[in-house]
Order: sequence, then C-alpha cells, then structure tokens
Amino acid sequence: MQSIYAMQQSGTDDLEKQEKFLQASLENIVDLYLIMLSSLVEIRKKEIEYLNLAQKKHLATPEERNPNRRFINNPILVALDENNSLSIALETRKINNWQFNDDTILLLLQVVKQSELYQKYMAKKTVTFEEERFFVADMFSELIAPNEKLYSYLEDFKLTWVDDVPVVNTQILKQLKQMTAEADSIKVPAIYKDIEDRDFAATLFRKTVLNDKELAKEFIDKTPNWDMERIAELDTIIMKMAICEFLKFPSIPLKVTINEYLELAKEYSTPKSSIFINGILDNLIKDFQANDRIKKVGRGLM
Repeated sequence: MQSIYAMQQSGTDDLEKQEKFLQASLENIVDLYLIMLSSLVEIRKKEIEYLNLAQKKHLATPEERNPNRRFINNPILVALDENNSLSIALETRKINNWQFNDDTILLLLQVVKQSELYQKYMAKKTVTFEEERFFVADMFSELIAPNEKLYSYLEDFKLTWVDDVPVVNTQILKQLKQMTAEADSIKVPAIYKDIEDRDFAATLFRKTVLNDKELAKEFIDKTPNWDMERIAELDTIIMKMAICEFLKFPSIPLKVTINEYLELAKEYSTPKSSIFINGILDNLIKDFQANDRIKKVGRGLM
C-alpha cells in the first residue's frame, strides 16, 4: 500500500525501482529484529562493564566490591549472548548499530535499573527459572520496546521501520516467553515462509499497479454518490488492492482479504474509511459472485 502510494505521489512510472524498494523494505525487517533483540545483549554487557569498573575503584563501597550479579547472570540474557543463530545473523548482516550508539544502550540500562520491576527482581532472595524468564520478557515489553528515545533512533535510522516495530516486538516477546536456558533455544526467524510467500508482495504490487484503471472501474459505479476526487487517495488504493486479491489471487479467502484491508483503512486512512470501504467491498463480492467472476481454490475460501 505504501509503495503504491509513494509511486503515485512521486508521479513516477518506474515500476522496477519501486518494487526493489519494496523488497528491500521487507528484507530490512530482519535488521530491525536483530537490532531490537541484540539490545538485550548489549544492556547486559554494559552492566558487566559498570560492575567491573566499580569494583576497581580506589574507594569502592562494600556493595561495589561484592555486587548483586543476578541481572548479569540471568540465564535468559546469558543464553541470548551465547546464541549462535543471533551471533551469526548479526555478523552476516553487519548489524553493529549499538557499537556506534551506546548512549542509547546506556539510557536503556538506566531506565531498567531505576524501574520498580528491576528493584523487585534484584531484591528477591531466590528466583526460579520462570521468574528469570518473565523478568526479561517484562523488561522488554514494559521498559525497552516502548522507550521513546529508542523509537526515535529507529525512526531516524530507517523511516520504513515505524510500521514494522510493533510486529517485530511482538515476535521477540513471543520468543522470549518460550525460551529455555539452552543457548540456541531461540532462532532468528526467516522473513518469508517459502518462495511463494516471498513473491507475494511483489506480485500484489505489480498486479495492482499494472491493472490500476481496470480495478478502479470496478468500484466507480458502486459509488454513485461520491465524486472520485472526494474519496481519500489511500481508500482508492486499498480498494484496488482488495479487488486485485478478490479476482487475481485464488488462494486467499475473501474474509481474509476484507479483514486485512479494513485494518489497513482503520490504521492509515480517515475515521470513516473502514465503514465506507466495507460497504463497497461487500457489494462488489455479491456482484462478482453473481457473475461467477471469483475463482477461489481450496476448502472454505469463499
């Protein structure tokens, strides 16, 4: 949707260039995932550095000489640091953001250590493995993921990540809650399920753009009380994409298409767009089915 919108706004007809940008944006989600997950590793490393320096102070306090090491010994954080899948992916994709922006990591460490969550965790006499895991998951979801400075850094680094952050954070949180003490209990996920999944975005983009006028004609007659210039530009893009899926993607269920595009409308367009689009798409489906224009394959796809 954003790629089609950007293409229309720029007035360009360079389909190949915009398609490459689309694919690069999807691939970059992996980098965002690695940056977010590795922040946990880097926060622990900074705390280790701090404790080591504090111990070497000439006038170190008893607490500094014998610090509480529960945080740096947390089995989940240790497992992340020793995780081969994460280490290889960071090296392969040359993710070294925190080496050049350790001020953000130091800020996050400070936020963590000043939190009630951290204070309660460190004050417990003993902790179970489950408590260790829940602490890391809560630390990520409550203190790191919503941090405004981290969000601003990500936004400045790559603007397309603004919409990807919630998806990535949800995936990381899910994985953290399922981790064991084994170093490789967490795997860096593939961005695509298979080749068909990889090609889907480009195919949808290309089919929507190349059939722009034909797709627009499908709903123009269904909006007799609306001047096309009065319909929000994003609404027209959303409807074209949905119609494209109805007619040209036989493996996608109608309900899935409708639900996904209504969510897009709620998130990105006007307050009333989802109601308007739902009405148009519902009428179109009835018309397409009456004229036997929808060909879906597989059980339950209609």
